Amino acid sequence: MIPDPETVRDVVSAVLLLGGAVFCLLGGVGLLRFPDTVSLLHAAAKAQTAGLLLILTGTALHVPLPYALMLALVALFQLITVPVTGQVVGRTAYRTGAIDRDGLVLDELGDRLARDRTSTADQGPGAAVDPDTDR
Repeated sequence: MIPDPETVRDVVSAVLLLGGAVFCLLGGVGLLRFPDTVSLLHAAAKAQTAGLLLILTGTALHVPLPYALMLALVALFQLITVPVTGQVVGRTAYRTGAIDRDGLVLDELGDRLARDRTSTADQGPGAAVDPDTDR
């Protein structure tokens, strides 16, 4: 017996929607449970993005093509903005001391900031550092 294509689509869509909901729920639990900013960023970025992409895919299976393309644009926007936002929040947390630096395996930003301070000191007391670019 061959299953009806409409039934297959409904089952795949339901699995994607439920999987996306589980990822979003796990991201929310991570936001409540993780101790520091770096872990919170991980939970907020990866789990929420995966959940949203699964939900958008499951939804796209049930809407006409023009709406599915709009959902693809939403997914693309999410994939572009989440890393940028995470980078900005992470740098802000680092500069304000909200990160446990002893727990970091590799501290590339700290090394870079120390190098920049050294090179700025070599240039003299009037050398300015741009806080947005760390230069």
